[in-house]
Amino acid sequence: MAAAAPLAGVEPKTLEKKPIKFSNLLLGGGLNMFEVTTLGQPLEVVKTTMAANRADSFGGALSRIWARGGVAGYYQGLIPWAWIEASTKGAVLLFVASEAEYYAKSFGASDFVGGISGGMAGGVAQAYATMGFCTCMKTVEITKHKIAAKGVKPPGTFTTFMDIYRKEGIRGINKGVNAVAIRQTTNWGSRFGLSRLAEQGIRKVTGKDEGQKLSGWEKVLASGLGGGLSAWNQPIEVIRVEMQSKKDDPNRPKKMTVGNTARYIYGSNGLKGLYRGVTPRIGLGVWQTICMVALGDMAKEAVEKLTGEAVTAKH
Repeated sequence: MAAAAPLAGVEPKTLEKKPIKFSNLLLGGGLNMFEVTTLGQPLEVVKTTMAANRADSFGGALSRIWARGGVAGYYQGLIPWAWIEASTKGAVLLFVASEAEYYAKSFGASDFVGGISGGMAGGVAQAYATMGFCTCMKTVEITKHKIAAKGVKPPGTFTTFMDIYRKEGIRGINKGVNAVAIRQTTNWGSRFGLSRLAEQGIRKVTGKDEGQKLSGWEKVLASGLGGGLSAWNQPIEVIRVEMQSKKDDPNRPKKMTVGNTARYIYGSNGLKGLYRGVTPRIGLGVWQTICMVALGDMAKEAVEKLTGEAVTAKH
């Protein structure tokens, strides 16, 4: 019997790496900068203040921040640390996630598993490449004591940075980076998976097939649910803040690790203490979603006109 001939016109699906375009990097960086400069940093400051001062109520945290400098108190750590983080973390994520997703698929992973794998690997890379020292310095700025009341001019942000670097070196300015890595990898993994589940639920309710596009509001809802529900890992965020905080407490472990910091927080404030700041963090996730999804289409058009390239990144 003759061997079966291959079907005419049918070619095996080839695996290709997603291209890293300047337009994609510009879109991601621009949206991140807008998000953090508007409501992002105030929500970050409230979240960090509540996580560091776990006895404070939501109102108490707002009063504490206002006492540090009025409206400006809500933007502590924005310049330069939040701006550095916002302008670089997207590029790191795109480069690493693209490579990780490619290799995951080359080993037989589905699109869904490949996407989660890429996001989680990208999240870890974000932590160690750029977010570790940025989150550390933001937290230092937010939690350090206000010494101006004693008649002493408070040190500037770069003076503080250099003081920490001289005393503790690279480890000092990257304090809590392992907690940041755990937060980022669980964030991206759960956000991707939960957003996909929410999208499937919306399709069932609206009767849309897999190939049909969701409307703008449906995309916002799916991504918002994914981002908001990803706050389940708030304990690691509270641990990260405690490790990076400059508050004085003689009961804190001298050499802080993720494990002994978790035990210290639980011993001091119980299970509730590990979830302090979860409300502003959910709010932050929703605001990020609005910026990336609702404003993403408008930003995409502007970037394509500016660069002449078609933007392929998902937002």
